[in-house]
Amino acid sequence: MLPKRPLHAVVLCLCFAGAGASALAQTAPSAPPIAPAAAPGVEQGPAQTPGAPPSPDHSSAPVNTPPAPTMAPAPSASSSAPTPSQPAAAPIAGPVHNIVLVHGAFVDGSSWNGVVAKLQHKGYHVSSVQNPLTSLADDVAATRRVLAREDGPVLLVGHSWGGVVITEVAANAPNVVGLVYVAALAPQLHESAMDVMKAGGPMPAGQSINKDANGFLWLDRARYRADLAADVPEMVTRVLAAAQVPIAAKAFDEPVDQIGWKDKPSWYVLTTQDRAVSPALQKTIAERIGAKVVPVASSHLAPVSHAGAVADAIDHAARELSRLQQ
Repeated sequence: MLPKRPLHAVVLCLCFAGAGASALAQTAPSAPPIAPAAAPGVEQGPAQTPGAPPSPDHSSAPVNTPPAPTMAPAPSASSSAPTPSQPAAAPIAGPVHNIVLVHGAFVDGSSWNGVVAKLQHKGYHVSSVQNPLTSLADDVAATRRVLAREDGPVLLVGHSWGGVVITEVAANAPNVVGLVYVAALAPQLHESAMDVMKAGGPMPAGQSINKDANGFLWLDRARYRADLAADVPEMVTRVLAAAQVPIAAKAFDEPVDQIGWKDKPSWYVLTTQDRAVSPALQKTIAERIGAKVVPVASSHLAPVSHAGAVADAIDHAARELSRLQQ
């Protein structure tokens, strides 16, 4: 980010994608950033039954396992709220056939349309949350309402800002058995999105953010494609920019009170051409939470420009979780 104000820096965690059914679906801490090696995207495989043993790796995304995180979460001075004292409920067993997708800022649930279609073709039951983007608490509540309707184990997926949401939600959700972060933020306990973004250097997309008189953040339409979606067709990015849903700036200062990645398996789709959340910061986040890394040569809007690769990474995670659940 190249924001001149701290508030702008936070926005890069947003999910810069999607708008209407016509736009095919989209979108740290203090460890020193590590520059990841660019890798090609994941190729989409043929339709398969979720939870079934995988065919030879033709449908699975390449996975690199980073070292386990060594950083202990440190409470933030901005929040003294304790983690819930009640023990977490036992996870639900069985094959994973439910996928819940959580979008970020400037979009709605339709930003996942391309990914949804590909996962449905593979046989999954997919739900896309409609976040109000008025606060972290409101987005968490919206996601929990969707999870309450799922029958069986769920793989919870978050893009960009959506990573903050799924981190909070997954902690005490017994039907969530794993997490997938797509170019997303994954805070430590009592960290906010702003805290995570401070660990990364300035990024070009930071200059694309404007705050209105009501405290909501908007993306500059003229810079949308260059900074956030260089590999998305211009016609599509014009639609995304026009239909953007603003996010309340205050949301980025709200800390998480619990962290679902601490005791649930995680995967991380790392976008190596990202100009919003740097690949180095993404790698640091993935290492800190112990996630398996799936590199994709994409802009920040990987769910739009590389819907097949993102869907394949989610499918791979779901099938691996199904084996663990048996």
